[in-house]
Amino acid sequence: MDLRNCSVKMETERAEKKVKLSSSRGALIVLEGLDRSGKTSQSTKLLSYIGGLGYPAELWRFPDRNTSVGRMISSYLSNQTQLDDQTIHLLYSANRWEKRLLMEDKLKTGTTLIVDRYSYSGVAFSSAKGL
Repeated sequence: MDLRNCSVKMETERAEKKVKLSSSRGALIVLEGLDRSGKTSQSTKLLSYIGGLGYPAELWRFPDRNTSVGRMISSYLSNQTQLDDQTIHLLYSANRWEKRLLMEDKLKTGTTLIVDRYSYSGVAFSSAKGL
């Protein structure tokens, strides 16, 4: 058996798989859980792993405090602003909607999104407040 040909064949197969996957839709991976349960740590490890395999991936967090709605949420969370429960619930939802078009574009072009909290957190927090 010629090991040089075997090695070239394996590298070619890996490259073909990467090309096929990179031209396909990215995955949406969401990590939900309690505060301080390790979501961010696991998200970061997963990002490193997927990137190490050669696939485009990004780590997103919600709420995204860099958007206009996200800044309102941040103000509420730091007790600088008082909002009723329904309002903050709608702001969390609006924060996800702000990112929808960018999220869709990233997924359609093959980027995997690893999301630290998403809509289920909103459901859990709102349910806990009786909404």
